[in-house]
Amino acid sequence: MSKSKRNFFTLLIIVSGIVFSGQQQSQAEDNVDPSTSWHQWRGPNANGVSETATPPVNWSENRNVRWKRPIEGLGNATPIVWGDKLFVLTAVDSGRIDASKPAPAEQPERSFGIVFPNTYYEFVVLCLDRSTGNEIWRKVVAERVPNEGHHGDNSFASCSPFVDGERLYCWFGSQGLYCLDLDGNLLWERDLGPVQTRRSFGEGTSPVAHDGRLVINRDHEGQSSIMVLDATTGEEIWSRDRDELSSWATPLIVEKDGIVQVIVNAANRVRSYNLDDGSLIWECGGQASNVTPSPVTDGEYVYCMSGYRGSSAMAISLDSKGDVTGTDQVAWQLAQGTPYVPSPILYNGLLYFTQSNNAILTCVDPKTGEVLLERTRVPGVRAFYGSPVAAKGKIYLTGRDGETVVIVADSEFEVLATNQLDDHFDASAVLVGDAIYLRGKENLYCIGK
Repeated sequence: MSKSKRNFFTLLIIVSGIVFSGQQQSQAEDNVDPSTSWHQWRGPNANGVSETATPPVNWSENRNVRWKRPIEGLGNATPIVWGDKLFVLTAVDSGRIDASKPAPAEQPERSFGIVFPNTYYEFVVLCLDRSTGNEIWRKVVAERVPNEGHHGDNSFASCSPFVDGERLYCWFGSQGLYCLDLDGNLLWERDLGPVQTRRSFGEGTSPVAHDGRLVINRDHEGQSSIMVLDATTGEEIWSRDRDELSSWATPLIVEKDGIVQVIVNAANRVRSYNLDDGSLIWECGGQASNVTPSPVTDGEYVYCMSGYRGSSAMAISLDSKGDVTGTDQVAWQLAQGTPYVPSPILYNGLLYFTQSNNAILTCVDPKTGEVLLERTRVPGVRAFYGSPVAAKGKIYLTGRDGETVVIVADSEFEVLATNQLDDHFDASAVLVGDAIYLRGKENLYCIGK
């Protein structure tokens, strides 16, 4: 064989090896079972439940902490896990001043002491090895001065990312929407323009994707809208204006009788849109203001709640059509004890939720609305912002001051453990494998035996 032919075949083998290696990596990522990961806000089925996780019950700063990693900047976004990778968003104040913006001391007084930044923030996506906490890659997707401030309990990185197995969708609200591959390469980005939230509380609705379509809901004090983008390119497929003010609930995607519904919980109406074309399938009035809890479903009904300046919980049939307000398509309604910030959890045929942000728990029969556990105090906890999560017959309730109370998933209230960490927690917990991941203001914890 001539030297040129040997070189050709050597090159062919090398190239084939590279292609094969890439195929192996792609297949490994494609073969991840979503039920064993936590690929979106509220977990595999968007209800706060993992059917496969076996997390520990007991821990402390000195017990069962597998790793603890400081996270630079500030963010309330829930970590997202896909296979061996954990993704987390944060916003880091660079300190670099934009001289065209007024300094905080020169700004008018606002509610809750909210000020508008005059410095550039780095909007960062971190990818960590979920087993060790070691950084795999770090991507600064933008450096901007945010268009408004946020409530002291919020952040500029409060929208949880979404993984569809190939792409990672990261939404920093008014600071941009970014699509990356799982190795941190930017595939596309969209500037959807600024919004003005109520009293400049900040943004927090997470993106959701289904069958190659990405859903973004933007309810604010201007013209609210919902839009669906092509997940591969970021191009708009459809958009609809919404008659709503600020809300923070993440849309729920559910398929019923071959039609994929996008259900959005909000103050004026709960609405269901057809994912294909944006047509309105059904709507129902009756929610309170500042709607934040995300809906959950059992496949027959969707359960929607709100709890600021009023209380509302309702079970709406997924077979609904048109305006079902006050009809028998609403199976039941409650008007007390409903959540403000935390979302409800549906587990083992029971529906659990907190009263406002207080450490008071209610459990109802989702089929009938019968109250089985009525407004019961969770001991040792001041308040909740993070939403409850569940696995292995247990519910995990993480308080803002670092405590997590583990209870039996039953209509009888039974505490199994109360665990304390030295951080402040507003992000919701994540359950994957034999671990629980808890994002505090300062640190990200991996709890496992």
